[in-house]
Amino acid sequence: MAEFSWDIRSPLDRTLVTGPYGARGEAGVSLTEIRNFDLVQVMARRGKAAEMAAAAKARFGVAPPETPKAVGTADATLIWSGPDQFFVLSKGGRHGIEALASVFAGSASLSDQSHARALISVSGQRARAMLAKLSSIDLHPDVFAVGMAAATSMDHTSVTLWRGGDRGGQAVFNLLVFSTFAESLWHTILDSAAEYGVTIGHSEELA
Repeated sequence: MAEFSWDIRSPLDRTLVTGPYGARGEAGVSLTEIRNFDLVQVMARRGKAAEMAAAAKARFGVAPPETPKAVGTADATLIWSGPDQFFVLSKGGRHGIEALASVFAGSASLSDQSHARALISVSGQRARAMLAKLSSIDLHPDVFAVGMAAATSMDHTSVTLWRGGDRGGQAVFNLLVFSTFAESLWHTILDSAAEYGVTIGHSEELA
C-alpha cells in the first residue's frame, strides 16, 4: 500500500512572491501573509449567549465583542463574526480548539478554522484607497477606528476585516479569507494596488 505524507502548506505558497510590484517609487501599499495561528470560531448555543460571554470573560479577561469589533487580550484577539459568535485568534495552542473545549462546554459550539482561513495584513498610505476598490465598507479613520471589524465581501469573496493597531503611523487592516479563495483574492488585491506600488513582505508568524 502506498504511503502518503501530508504537509501543511499555505494557500498562498504558489503565488506569494516577495519584493516590489506595480508602480515604481515609494510603495503605497504593503502586503504580508500571517501564518502559524490558531483560529477557533465560537458560536453560542440557543439561549446560551450570556453563558458563553461569561465563559469567554473568565478565560480571556474581557467580554467577547457583541458588535463588529476586534478585542485584543494579552495573548489572543477576539473578533466578532456575527450575532452571538466570534473568532479566537491566537498562537501556540494555548487557545486552540482542544484548550477551549472545556471552557465553552454546554454554552457554545466550536469550529477549528486554523487551516481553513488565510490571514493577510494590508498597510501603507494608499491601503484605504486600494481596499475601497474591493469593499463598500467605509474605512475612513473617523468611522473605522482601531478595533473596528466587519464581515463583508471583496471581489465576491467573503472576508472578515478588522483594523489592527497602527504601525509606523499607518493603519493596518487584517483580512481573514477562506483558504480556497485566498489565491484568487491575493491576485485581485495585487491588481487593485498596482497603481500605488506594492511591497510584498515575507510571510510572518502571528505576533
